Amino acid sequence: MSDTAAAEHALAVARGERFEFGENWSRFLENLNDQRIEAATESLRAMLGMQDLAHQAFVDIGSGSGLFSLAARRLGARVHSFDYDPASVRCTAKLQRRYFKDDPDWTVERGSALDREYLKKLGRFSIVYSWGVLHHTGSMWEALGNAADLVQPGGRLFIAIYNDQGKDSQRWLAVKKAYNRLPGALRFLVLWPCAAHLWWRPIVKDTLRLQPLRSIRKHQERGMSVWRDAVDWVGGLPFEVAKPEEIFDFYRQRGFTLTKLRTQGGTLGCNEFVFMRDA
Repeated sequence: MSDTAAAEHALAVARGERFEFGENWSRFLENLNDQRIEAATESLRAMLGMQDLAHQAFVDIGSGSGLFSLAARRLGARVHSFDYDPASVRCTAKLQRRYFKDDPDWTVERGSALDREYLKKLGRFSIVYSWGVLHHTGSMWEALGNAADLVQPGGRLFIAIYNDQGKDSQRWLAVKKAYNRLPGALRFLVLWPCAAHLWWRPIVKDTLRLQPLRSIRKHQERGMSVWRDAVDWVGGLPFEVAKPEEIFDFYRQRGFTLTKLRTQGGTLGCNEFVFMRDA
């Protein structure tokens, strides 16, 4: 990515138009352990329906912490990771050095899901993965289309996109804008009430069912702690959403077949989709 693009990213952050996802991921990596890595690896197996990824070419669009790039590499895939946020690129590169130093089968770069020239240079992949990323690009539908172009015939596309909650999504957008426009020292004024709002119901329900903190443990299956996830959610700009049927129709029209779907049932969070491109 050019110096101009890097400057544009920094300017968007300074204006309160973009959240620094990479800074949040860097704090997450401080507490990453083998249990979380194994949980990420198992979740990747489960959604893709594959026990290993040997001989697979895997691209991680918006690699964030690098956790799922690491999981894919552990499963035997050749991995290409890229992210728009420079701090996220550093996070992914840090994991690569820690677990697969000097590995020719894992490349980490800075790039954008909206940069078609960059994407064309990558070629096509048997597995295209982008979890909770494309709705943060500022042009979600363009990014979704670009992701489709990276999938080779017969390949898989695994994405997760924020669920459209109607007016609730509009209210969350207003919250996110308020959070990002505040000075860093004052952001707790938005964050703490939101974190309490997000988690008090699940905690109470789990306690009444004599399964304390079950929801929190399940939520952390993807590796991020509840607190870091709350920061990511409240701060996450840009922010777009989609209904499951909109995503389904979008990819069906482009020659994809849905093979696995996990929805949020009309609640907060990401709907997960695995598509296969027609051969």
